[in-house]
Amino acid sequence: MSKASPADIMPLANVMARLRDPDTGCPWDIDQDFASIAPYTIEEAYEVADAIEREDMVALRDELGDLLLQVAFHSRMAEQAGHFALQDVIDAITEKMVRRHPHVFSEGARREDGHAQWEAIKAAERAEKEPDPSALAGVAITLPALLRAEKLQKRAARTGFDWPDTVGVFDKIEEELDEVREAEGHDAQAEEIGDLLFAVVNLARHMKIDPEDALRKANGKFDRRFRMMEELAGDAFPSLSLDAKEALWQQAKRREKSL
Repeated sequence: MSKASPADIMPLANVMARLRDPDTGCPWDIDQDFASIAPYTIEEAYEVADAIEREDMVALRDELGDLLLQVAFHSRMAEQAGHFALQDVIDAITEKMVRRHPHVFSEGARREDGHAQWEAIKAAERAEKEPDPSALAGVAITLPALLRAEKLQKRAARTGFDWPDTVGVFDKIEEELDEVREAEGHDAQAEEIGDLLFAVVNLARHMKIDPEDALRKANGKFDRRFRMMEELAGDAFPSLSLDAKEALWQQAKRREKSL
């Protein structure tokens, strides 16, 4: 293994510059813009999370590289448009991290005050650059829906608009579930399902559970158990009755719990 050396991001930046060269670059890379690349950026972030979930450090290294490429790609497009360059991105985040951690970088500051200082500094920064005076300003509309719901609720809670405990949240979920049952027509049903999901996110927040992580784990559990059902039944699985499939589901649950 070679001797460790300081990280150098410039080779990656140079590769990106070559790929985006209008005369000699890759046609696909040249044709991209911020909007077309954004979905890939989101996808790569999820693949990083997936590698972490699987505790696969080799995959994590590779996925972090793919995510870093996205940063270089966006930065190169911005530089070509005359907005900013990769070095500006690095300088800005470095300055921000130092600014938001006075409990680490300022002499005499107390480390135990760190979280409160972080939130206060973030709020001040938002107030300075956000023309929107709402407490909800700055919550990105492109966030995954569960995550955005949680962030909106947290922002609202800071203003005092929140249930004092989970009792009211459970009641709200029951209310929304009743409204789903009573809704008529696809649009009304879709709206009420959205309200129900929003209420469930609220419950998760009150119980200090990450709803995105909880649903991801539920997805994984369903995936494992369904595959086990297919394995138990073999080729006959698709033609089995619903009762037979339910019996297989219960068998898969028991087998998983016994492992």
